[in-house]
Amino acid sequence: MKIKNPFSELSRFELFLWLLSVSAVTAAFLLPDLKDYMTLLASLIGVTALIFVSKGLVFGQILTVIFALFYGAISFFMRYYGEMITYLCMTPIALFSVISWIRHPYKKTKEVLVSRLKPRVTLLLFFLTAAVTFVFYFILRALDNANLFVSTLSIATSFLASSLALLRSPYYALAYAANDLVLIALWMFASFYDISYLPMATCFVMFLANDSYGLVNWIRIRRRQEKEN
Repeated sequence: MKIKNPFSELSRFELFLWLLSVSAVTAAFLLPDLKDYMTLLASLIGVTALIFVSKGLVFGQILTVIFALFYGAISFFMRYYGEMITYLCMTPIALFSVISWIRHPYKKTKEVLVSRLKPRVTLLLFFLTAAVTFVFYFILRALDNANLFVSTLSIATSFLASSLALLRSPYYALAYAANDLVLIALWMFASFYDISYLPMATCFVMFLANDSYGLVNWIRIRRRQEKEN
C-alpha cells in the first residue's frame, strides 16, 4: 500500500506557516547553552500537529496525542502539575477525537465533517468546564503547584478546547488560542529561571499563530461544506 506524504495536503501558506513555526522553535532552542532536547521534540511535534488540525485532518489529532504525552512529562519536571494532569487527562480526549474524526469524514475525503453545536450542548460544556476548573484549583493548591492561578486558568481553557475539538467545532481553535496566551505566560515564567524552556514559550507563540489560522480556516471549511450540501 502506497503511503502518501501528509505534507502534500498543505497549501503553500500552510507550508510557510509550518516552516516558520519550526524555524522559530529551533532558533529559540539554539539560544541557551543548556539545551533540553525533550522540550525541542515536544515543541516540533506540537506545531506540526496544529497545522494538520487546522486542515481538519485526523493526522493532526494523532500527533496531538503524542505531543500531550511529551508535554505532560516536561510539565512534571517543572512542577506544573496542573499542566501535567491536564495533558495526561487530555490524552484520552484526544484519542476519542481521533475516533470521532475518523467516523465523521466529510463525504469520502480525509477532511473532517465540521459541526454546529446545539445550545444545550454549549451550555453543558461551559458548566463542565467550570466544574472541572473549580475542582482542580483545590487539587493544585494541595500539590503546591507553581503559578497556581495561571495553571488553573490553563486547565479551564485546555478542557474547553479539547472538548470542542472532540465535538468538531471550529471554536476549538478560539479556546486553544486563549490557552496559548495562558501558556505563553506560564513558560515565560519558567524561562526566567531556566532559559532552556524558552523553546516551549516560543512553541506556544507559534501555537497562537496556528490556532488563529485554524479558526479562520475551520469556519471557511464549514461554510463550504454547508454550501455544497
